[in-house]
Amino acid sequence: MSKASRPRLLASSSPRVLATRCRALLVALASDALLGDPPNAWHPVVLLGGWMQLGERLAPRTASARLAWGAAWLAGGLALAAGTAALLPRQTLIQGLAASTLLAYRGLDRAVGAVQAALEAGDLAEARRLLGWHLVSRPTAGLTEAEVAAAAIESLAENLSDSLVAPLLAYLTGGLPALAAYRLANTADAMWGYRDARYQHLGRAAARLDDALNLLPARLTAALIALAAQLVNGRGGEAWQVARRDARRTASPNAGWPMAAMAGALTTTLTKRDHYTLGAGPRLPDAALIGEGRAIARTAVAMVWVACGAIAAPRQIG
Repeated sequence: MSKASRPRLLASSSPRVLATRCRALLVALASDALLGDPPNAWHPVVLLGGWMQLGERLAPRTASARLAWGAAWLAGGLALAAGTAALLPRQTLIQGLAASTLLAYRGLDRAVGAVQAALEAGDLAEARRLLGWHLVSRPTAGLTEAEVAAAAIESLAENLSDSLVAPLLAYLTGGLPALAAYRLANTADAMWGYRDARYQHLGRAAARLDDALNLLPARLTAALIALAAQLVNGRGGEAWQVARRDARRTASPNAGWPMAAMAGALTTTLTKRDHYTLGAGPRLPDAALIGEGRAIARTAVAMVWVACGAIAAPRQIG
């Protein structure tokens, strides 16, 4: 190959790789929508969680040792997850089906919908149970109906970033190995990323890495929610304005962005008792508002489909 031809090959290879990955993502999105999550017995995220549980059982007890152990165990898990994913064949169908097991939008929408249905039926106790079982780690027994609805809307918005946008960006950036590594980091943060005596040292590396990996996806998700809201109810501008104003009110540098955007899109106020208040809208969170939030999220997902399809469409490159 001549030196003159190499720049042309490099220039054309990147768009082709992006198009190929978008085709795989279309397969992944379709598989997630039609089939949902695989059984827990061989779900990749469950296996990643098992890795983190093993690391906690083997962890030393002193603070400094737990800090080092947590970072080392996380690094080992990242290498293992990425290395295993790299062994899979590069065919679009296989890559897409594998990627679908690391997405979770259908499961998220169903979990939020179950809380909505319980509230619509007037069963607050069941709504609290479903919220605590599927969506949040906080105690739910004392939550009011409005607090349950608000928590469901917050989880929908935040996990739209964690379970869809961030994994898709990881795959576009580095293929299946990057997606698997992101999922490991996100799972590690979900399990270890707490500021309490048990995890403040063991999970520090996991929390910092997850924060870094989600800086861009969280803000992109907020923008996506704003665009979707503009299509659904014409409140895209308000959604983005509230996101920029209130995003930093949460302890997380990222979670506030999509949650605040959803608060603005729904003209409501989302409050986590003793932690934060997002938005200043007059509408009280309830089952109907959860349904409106799901409609906005679904529109955002449809926009992702359209974007992937546009990039994946066959075209002359060169």
